Amino acid sequence: MADVIADQHAAPPAKAEEHATTTGLPSTKLAMWIFLASECLLFGALITTYLLYRGASKVGPYPNDVFDIPYTSVSSFVLLASSLTMVLAVAAAQKADLIRMRIWLFVTALLGMTFVGGQVYEFTSFYNQGLTLKTNLFGTTFYVLTGFHGLHVTVGIIMLLTLTSFSQAGRLPDDHGFSVEMVGLYWHFVDIVWIVIFAVVYLIPTGPPGGK
Repeated sequence: MADVIADQHAAPPAKAEEHATTTGLPSTKLAMWIFLASECLLFGALITTYLLYRGASKVGPYPNDVFDIPYTSVSSFVLLASSLTMVLAVAAAQKADLIRMRIWLFVTALLGMTFVGGQVYEFTSFYNQGLTLKTNLFGTTFYVLTGFHGLHVTVGIIMLLTLTSFSQAGRLPDDHGFSVEMVGLYWHFVDIVWIVIFAVVYLIPTGPPGGK
C-alpha cells in the first residue's frame, strides 16, 4: 500500500517533465526559438548577399530610380503597428478574454494583409518600370530578399486567422495564452526582420556605379 501511495505522488512530476526541457522552457517554446534562430541565419545570408551585390548592377533601373521611400515608410509603419495589436492579443489570451483575443488577432492579420497588399503593389510598380528578377543583380537580390520576407508574413497571417477560427470553434487548448504567445513570437520576428530590411535596402539606396 505504501508503494502505491508513493507511486501516485511521484506521477505528476514525471508528467510535467514530458513538457519541459533541461533549459526550463517548454519543448514547444524551445523548438520555436530554435526555428527562429535558423531563420535568422537564412535572412542574414539573404541580407548579406544583397549588400554584396547592391552596387554591382551594370544596367538599370537602380534603387534610386524605383524606390518610393514615403510609400514604403507608411507600409512599414502598418506592419510595425501590428506588433502592438499582437501584444494586446497575447495579453487578452492570458486573461482568458477570448472575445478581445479574437478581435486583436484579426486586426493583426488585417494589418499584415495590408502590408502584403502594399508589397504586391510596389512589386507591380517596379515591374512596370522595368525591374524584374532577371533585369540586373539589384532586381534579383531585392525580389528574393523582400519576397521571401513577404512569404513569411503571409504564413503568419494564415497562422493568425487559423488561431482565430479555431478559438471560435472551441478547438484551441485550454491554455489559449501559450498558443497565441507562440504565434506572437513568430510575428514579432518577421516585424524585426523587416526593420533591418527596410534600413538596409530602402534607406541606403544605390545608383549606377560611379554615380549619375
